[in-house]
This record gives sequence, C-alpha cells and structure tokens, in this order.
Amino acid sequence: MTDILPSYVEDAWWTPADPHHAATVLDAATGEDVARVSAAGLELGRVLEHARTVGQASLGTLSFHQRAVLLKQFAQALTERKQELYDLSKHAGSTERDSLNDVDGGIGVLFTFSSKGRRELPSGQVYLDGPVETLSKDGSFLGRHVYTRLPGVALQINAFNFPMWGALEKFAPAFLAGVPTVVKPATPTAYVAEAWVRILVETGLLPAGSLQLISGSVPKIFEHLRLGDIVGFTGSASTAERLRSHESVQTGGVRFTSETDSINASVLGPDAVAGTPEFDAYVKQLLSELTTKAGQKCTAIRRAIVPEGSVDDVVAAVRAKIAERVVLGDPHAPGVTMGPLVSLEQRDEVLRSVAELEAEGGRLLLGSVQPPRVVRADGSVGVAEDGAFLEPLLIGFADASTPAAHQVEAFGPVASVLGYRTVEEAADLVSLGGGSLVTSVATNDPGVAATLLSRIAAYNGRLLFLDRDDAKTSTGHGAPVPHLVHGGPGRAGGGEELGGIRAVLHHMQRTAVQGSPEMLTALTGVWHQGAASRNDRHPFRKSLAELAVGDQIVSASRVVTLDDIETFAHFTGDLFYAHMDEASAAANPFFPGRVAHGYLLVSWAAGLFVDPEPGPVLANSGLENLRFVTPVSPGDEIRVVLTAKQITPRETDEYGEVRWDAVIRNQNDELVAAYDVLTLVAKELETAA
Repeated sequence: MTDILPSYVEDAWWTPADPHHAATVLDAATGEDVARVSAAGLELGRVLEHARTVGQASLGTLSFHQRAVLLKQFAQALTERKQELYDLSKHAGSTERDSLNDVDGGIGVLFTFSSKGRRELPSGQVYLDGPVETLSKDGSFLGRHVYTRLPGVALQINAFNFPMWGALEKFAPAFLAGVPTVVKPATPTAYVAEAWVRILVETGLLPAGSLQLISGSVPKIFEHLRLGDIVGFTGSASTAERLRSHESVQTGGVRFTSETDSINASVLGPDAVAGTPEFDAYVKQLLSELTTKAGQKCTAIRRAIVPEGSVDDVVAAVRAKIAERVVLGDPHAPGVTMGPLVSLEQRDEVLRSVAELEAEGGRLLLGSVQPPRVVRADGSVGVAEDGAFLEPLLIGFADASTPAAHQVEAFGPVASVLGYRTVEEAADLVSLGGGSLVTSVATNDPGVAATLLSRIAAYNGRLLFLDRDDAKTSTGHGAPVPHLVHGGPGRAGGGEELGGIRAVLHHMQRTAVQGSPEMLTALTGVWHQGAASRNDRHPFRKSLAELAVGDQIVSASRVVTLDDIETFAHFTGDLFYAHMDEASAAANPFFPGRVAHGYLLVSWAAGLFVDPEPGPVLANSGLENLRFVTPVSPGDEIRVVLTAKQITPRETDEYGEVRWDAVIRNQNDELVAAYDVLTLVAKELETAA
C-alpha cells in the first residue's frame, strides 16, 4: 500500500520512473502512511488518444445491449469482492455504513444502467428522439432527431468523498453510450479508485481502451482535449469555474459539466411539530446527513430550516439521537458508527469554515470544535491525537438571513439551524443558497408542499418530500438514485448527471436527420412509412433470424355491421351512446351517427393479421401509441397493414421484441387507426417448438 499507486493507461499498469515527488496519503484515523500518489511523466496526450482510437473502436463494435450486459458483469465482479473495497475505505475514515453509500451505491449504478439499457435502448447504436416529422405532402421527405455517440473521450475529475460511486455514476452512462472513459480520482482516496479499476481489469471483460485511470495530478490535461470530448467534474465551485474558463471549453467545443459546492437545505413544515412522524423523520434524516461520511457529501444538509418555535426541539432531538446512536472513532474498531474526516487538512478546512460562520454571528448549539474522545482501533477510548476527527456540530443564527449561513460551506459534520415564521419565508431562505443539489421537505400538508414546490423547484436539482407514508421507504435526502437526475442550478454547478437514459444521452450528439423513408430506414434500423416492404410469406411464421424490418402483411377487408356493434357493446358492457343511440351520436360533432367501438376495430384487426398456428411468435407484450382518426359506421369496411418496424434481440434470452407498425384503413383508404403492436419472437424456429 505504501508503494507508488499505479495508473492504468493504454491497457497496462504504469508507474512513474521518478517517485521522489509523490504525494503521501495518510490513514484518516491514525495518520499512518497508506499510499503514495504521482502521475509525473505520464504522457497525457497519448492516454486521451488511446481512448479516442482504441477505445472508440472497441466500443463501436458493440450495441447498446451488449454494453449493458457488460455493465452487469462488471457489477457482479465488484459485488464478489466488495469486502476488499470496504476494508480499503476504512483508511479514508469510512465505516461500513459509509461504504454502503460509496461501494454498494456504485455497484447499484452499474446494475441499474445495465437494466435500463436493455429495457429502454434499442439493440443497435442509434437512439431515436421523438416521432417522425413529415416534410412533404406525399411522404417522400421525412425528418427525425437521432442521437449518436460522441467521437472522443469522457474525462472525469472526481472528488475525494466518493471514489467509487462518484466514478461509476459517470462511467456507466458513458460506457453505455459507447464513449471511453478516463478516470482522474482525487488524491486522498485514489487507492480506492485503483482497487475497483483493478478488479474490472482482472475480469478480462473490459473492451480495449474503454477505461483508463490516472493516479495523480493532471495540470495540463485540458490542453489535450478537443471537440468531441466531454468533461465531468465534481469538486469546488472555484475549481470548476477555472476549468470551465479554459480555452478548450470556451472555444474548442469540449463539453463541460460540473457538480460543485451546494448549500443544501431541509425544511421542517409548520405542521411537523415534535411528536409527529414527520418531525421524527426529519430529525433522523438530519442526524444521518451529519454523520454519514462524516458529513462529507455534496448532498448533505447544510441548512436546517425549521419553524422558530421548533428550533429548540430539533436541537434537543438531535442531541438525544447522537447520545443514543453515534460512536465516533476508527472505522476498524467494532461498533464505530462515525469515522473521521478524510484528512487533517480537510478537518482544518472545516474548522476554518466554522470559525467564519461564528465570526458572522453563528453560535454553537450542539457539539464542540475541540478534539473529541474517540474509539481507537484497539477498542480503547481517548482524546483524538493523530486522526482527523470532529464531532457533529449545529450552528444557530439570530438572523436566519445572515449571508454567511447561505454561502459558507463547512464540508463536514456541520449544519446551520435557521428559524422561519412563514412558509413563504422558508422558501426565501432556501433560495438564498444560490442553487442547490437537493432540498428536502418534511410535511404532511399538501398545501405546504405545493407552496414550496412552486417557490423553490427552480433553485434545486432534486426535491424530496418526506411524510409518514414514505419515511420508511425513502432513500433519504442525501442519496441520489441513478433513475433520477443528479445536479443542480447556480452554485451547484448547473450540470446534470444520472437521470436514467438522460445520462447516456449526455454522451451523445442529437442531430436532425432528413431524407427519404428508405434512407431513414437504412440509417436508423426502424421502418418508416413509404420505405420498401416485403410480402413473401406471413411474418408471424418467421423467427428473428429470418425476420427483417419491412416484412409485411396486408389483410383482407371486413365489413362492419350494426349487429357487430351491438354484440360488442352488450358483450363488453360498453354502451356509450355513440355506439347505441343514433340521434345522440349524430348530435355529437365528431360522429356521423352510430359508430363502431375503437377497441372492436383493434380486436378485429388482430383477427385479420394474426396467423393462429404455433410458431416463433411467443406472446403479445403490449400495444403503444394508439390513436383513432376516422370513425367507422355500419356498412364500412376495414383492413389492416402490419409491418415489422423494429427488431430488438435480447442478448441474454432466446427471444427478442418485434415492434410492428399497424395501420387500419377503410374502404376509401382513409386512415382509421394507427398503433404499434409489440410481440416476443423466438430467435430460432426450434426454440418455439
């Protein structure tokens, strides 16, 4: 562990030839040497070019679904060895509960993006955004918006507090998009990043050039970035501003997203008085945000905004919970629930921020800035001497609008308690933070929640409404989830990460593509009306191996009678007047008189196009985008045209999904209804036998 920490570049492990200027990383609890970190002499341009060439080529051979399967395999490999990662994280002050946020959180991101990639992305490499736009009267000229992957590299520059989750939440969507990643971890926890990268390398599953790791500083790396590259930064607002102002970003076309300092708030509703479930949930959450990762979370609560009459109750409740649940000490010791900050330097930085808050009128309501008594690794208890320990602190202000309370972030176990008189005033206090990653609200009053939503949503990337119904199931104020966007406006950086497939699209370019139906079909892999079709044999007799986009069946016609309409009405119980009462139907501006049920027409359409014998079609899995256009009267005829629109094999199953374009027309060739039919189809004929 005390050797030079290697980098993983150009698909090999690398260490600097001259180790003399390496930074030494110390154990957060004991001050003992853990690792030395340096990237001196590393040719950064070669690292990036390897990603753009080798990484792009290897990922480019894979479909969205193939990449998604690899993400699951990566997650499984990390799961098998996560105890190693827990043990390493203890050197940075993380308890095993803290590691659930970082290690298990990172693994969970991989699993989630794997699942969403297979369910929500096509099997190819082009993602369609929105419907077809018809640009000519005869349908020969169309437009679509498509996403294709960026041609460069995703460079991520990460903070020290989440060396695994913070990296994997950037890596997973980039990998799924097909963009190679270079990881630059923060020095204090770079050894944890090296460990999870090593585990993935040892699986032998990483496509060449798809993931590289730089252990050490990279002061000149922006000079090697260019159009097609993307930077994801997590850290201080001042550093983000300096990086954003680089010429590569300002005029070179490099995309830059950041997640920075955030003075997050948590509002206790006026109805959530002591004794209510909402009050208890609020206190439990505030304690968790003060102690998890020793408060070193970008999403942690920095401002507890509570009714003036509840300030003392909140402080007393937090004090009681700390006495009951918090054991401060070395994470290697049994029973410790809160570890030290990541380093002595970080502790001193937090203490400077606390002193600044006190100088601006803040006063300690709970805790002390003196070295606390802690549990050592051997189980003994004494005053902390070498470790970066700090107990939870709550700071009060006589004037809740004091600027420092909303501008100074003590990045540790510190929060300000700010009293308010009205819900509107609470909203104003939230907005003084200048833009946050998250604000939570504990209330059981929908009116309070609605007022706050309308007043504070624009200042936050995420809002959590905590009440008695979700208190036990909520993931909590400080826990971003991969399904939802993580980021925030203003001071929080203005970027967005996660958010499901939205995060994948951050690594792709949206382009408006125009062309003929035939050309757009060829470019997107999705059949468009007007493109060529094939009617050689019934498409339901074809397995996925035989079926092609454009395979089609044109049905015979069927006459709709009044008896059919009445039979369907009485059989289903749908006696809506438009189907049963001629005078009332004729008075309706949308109908000429009694008309057939839309669902009768869809049911008949199925009867017209289905091949009933057993075969490769295994099941109908859904129907989407249904719209009824022209009403059908007794005596009208309908027919259906069914065309294979999109074919999506499933990488891990013996079947795939086929999306069919279904169009119902009447005897005058007028459009009656249009929709998509979804079926599950076997890959090979023998599978369905």
